[in-house]
Amino acid sequence: QVQLVESGGGLVQAGGSLRLSCAASGRAFSNHAMGWFRQAPGKEREFVAGISRMQWSTFNTNYADSVKGRFTISRDDTKNTVYLQMNSLKPEDTAVYYCAARLWRDPSQGWDEYNYWGQGTQVTVSS
Repeated sequence: QVQLVESGGGLVQAGGSLRLSCAASGRAFSNHAMGWFRQAPGKEREFVAGISRMQWSTFNTNYADSVKGRFTISRDDTKNTVYLQMNSLKPEDTAVYYCAARLWRDPSQGWDEYNYWGQGTQVTVSS
Protein backbone atom coordinates (compact mmCIF):
# COMPACT_ATOMS: atom_id res chain seq x y z
CA GLN A 1 0.00 0.00 0.00
CA VAL A 2 1.04 3.57 -0.68
CA GLN A 3 -0.65 6.45 1.08
CA LEU A 4 -0.57 9.83 -0.64
CA VAL A 5 -1.34 13.23 0.87
CA GLU A 6 -1.47 16.36 -1.26
CA SER A 7 -0.94 19.89 0.01
CA GLY A 8 -0.28 23.38 -1.31
CA GLY A 9 -3.56 24.18 -2.98
CA GLY A 10 -5.34 27.48 -2.50
CA LEU A 11 -6.69 30.62 -4.11
CA VAL A 12 -4.44 32.59 -6.45
CA GLN A 13 -4.92 35.33 -9.02
CA ALA A 14 -4.43 34.67 -12.69
CA GLY A 15 -0.75 34.85 -13.57
CA GLY A 16 0.29 33.69 -10.13
CA SER A 17 2.05 30.53 -8.97
CA LEU A 18 1.48 27.65 -6.62
CA ARG A 19 3.52 24.60 -5.71
CA LEU A 20 1.69 21.42 -4.87
CA SER A 21 3.31 18.67 -2.84
CA CYS A 22 2.38 15.03 -2.51
CA ALA A 23 3.90 13.14 0.40
CA ALA A 24 3.97 9.36 0.18
CA SER A 25 4.24 6.72 2.85
CA GLY A 26 4.11 2.98 2.77
CA ARG A 27 5.72 0.79 0.13
CA ALA A 28 8.85 1.93 -1.73
CA PHE A 29 8.01 5.28 -3.25
CA SER A 30 10.99 5.15 -5.57
CA ASN A 31 9.57 2.09 -7.35
CA HIS A 32 6.54 4.05 -8.53
CA ALA A 33 5.97 6.38 -11.43
CA MET A 34 3.93 9.37 -10.29
CA GLY A 35 1.25 11.46 -11.91
CA TRP A 36 -0.77 14.59 -11.26
CA PHE A 37 -4.35 14.74 -12.45
CA ARG A 38 -7.08 17.33 -12.04
CA GLN A 39 -10.84 17.40 -12.12
CA ALA A 40 -12.97 20.49 -12.56
CA PRO A 41 -16.70 20.52 -11.68
CA GLY A 42 -18.73 18.72 -14.32
CA LYS A 43 -15.63 17.51 -16.17
CA GLU A 44 -13.74 14.26 -16.35
CA ARG A 45 -10.48 13.73 -14.50
CA GLU A 46 -7.61 14.68 -16.78
CA PHE A 47 -3.89 14.04 -16.85
CA VAL A 48 -1.68 17.00 -16.01
CA ALA A 49 1.88 15.71 -15.63
CA GLY A 50 3.81 12.52 -14.96
CA ILE A 51 7.28 11.53 -13.87
CA SER A 52 8.97 8.17 -14.14
CA ARG A 53 10.93 6.41 -11.47
CA MET A 54 14.66 6.99 -11.68
CA GLN A 55 16.35 5.49 -14.72
CA TRP A 56 20.09 5.82 -15.16
CA SER A 57 20.23 8.72 -12.69
CA THR A 58 17.50 10.69 -14.41
CA PHE A 59 13.71 10.95 -14.60
CA ASN A 60 11.46 11.18 -17.62
CA THR A 61 8.58 13.61 -17.54
CA ASN A 62 5.58 14.36 -19.71
CA TYR A 63 2.84 16.96 -19.66
CA ALA A 64 -0.59 17.69 -21.01
CA ASP A 65 -0.45 20.19 -23.85
CA SER A 66 -2.52 22.64 -21.82
CA VAL A 67 0.18 23.00 -19.15
CA LYS A 68 3.41 22.59 -21.10
CA GLY A 69 5.81 25.42 -20.42
CA ARG A 70 3.87 26.51 -17.32
CA PHE A 71 3.93 23.49 -14.99
CA THR A 72 6.91 21.43 -13.83
CA ILE A 73 6.74 18.07 -12.12
CA SER A 74 9.61 16.86 -9.97
CA ARG A 75 10.28 14.32 -7.25
CA ASP A 76 12.60 13.89 -4.31
CA ASP A 77 12.89 10.21 -3.48
CA THR A 78 14.85 11.00 -0.29
CA LYS A 79 11.73 12.79 0.98
CA ASN A 80 9.16 10.49 -0.64
CA THR A 81 7.58 13.54 -2.21
CA VAL A 82 6.48 14.62 -5.68
CA TYR A 83 5.90 18.26 -6.57
CA LEU A 84 3.97 20.21 -9.14
CA GLN A 85 5.20 23.76 -9.68
CA MET A 86 2.47 25.74 -11.40
CA ASN A 87 3.30 29.11 -12.94
CA SER A 88 1.32 31.55 -15.08
CA LEU A 89 -1.90 30.11 -13.72
CA LYS A 90 -5.13 30.64 -15.63
CA PRO A 91 -8.75 30.48 -14.46
CA GLU A 92 -9.16 27.30 -16.51
CA ASP A 93 -6.59 25.63 -14.24
CA THR A 94 -9.16 25.73 -11.45
CA ALA A 95 -9.79 22.16 -10.29
CA VAL A 96 -9.15 19.62 -7.59
CA TYR A 97 -5.64 18.29 -8.12
CA TYR A 98 -4.79 14.69 -7.32
CA CYS A 99 -1.51 12.86 -7.20
CA ALA A 100 -1.33 9.20 -8.08
CA ALA A 101 1.20 6.40 -7.92
CA ARG A 102 1.72 3.66 -10.45
CA LEU A 103 3.83 0.58 -9.74
CA TRP A 104 5.58 0.81 -13.08
CA ARG A 105 8.61 2.46 -14.60
CA ASP A 106 6.82 5.16 -16.59
CA PRO A 107 3.78 7.32 -15.91
CA SER A 108 0.58 6.99 -17.91
CA GLN A 109 -1.96 9.55 -19.05
CA GLY A 110 -4.76 7.14 -18.21
CA TRP A 111 -6.12 7.60 -14.72
CA ASP A 112 -7.11 3.94 -14.50
CA GLU A 113 -3.46 2.90 -14.84
CA TYR A 114 -2.66 4.11 -11.33
CA ASN A 115 -2.78 2.02 -8.20
CA TYR A 116 -2.96 4.66 -5.48
CA TRP A 117 -4.53 8.10 -5.15
CA GLY A 118 -4.46 11.00 -2.75
CA GLN A 119 -7.52 12.81 -1.49
CA GLY A 120 -6.97 15.89 -3.66
CA THR A 121 -6.27 19.56 -3.05
CA GLN A 122 -8.32 22.46 -4.40
CA VAL A 123 -6.72 25.01 -6.69
CA THR A 124 -8.77 28.08 -7.55
CA VAL A 125 -7.50 30.72 -9.97
CA SER A 126 -9.40 33.99 -10.03
CA SER A 127 -9.51 36.25 -13.08
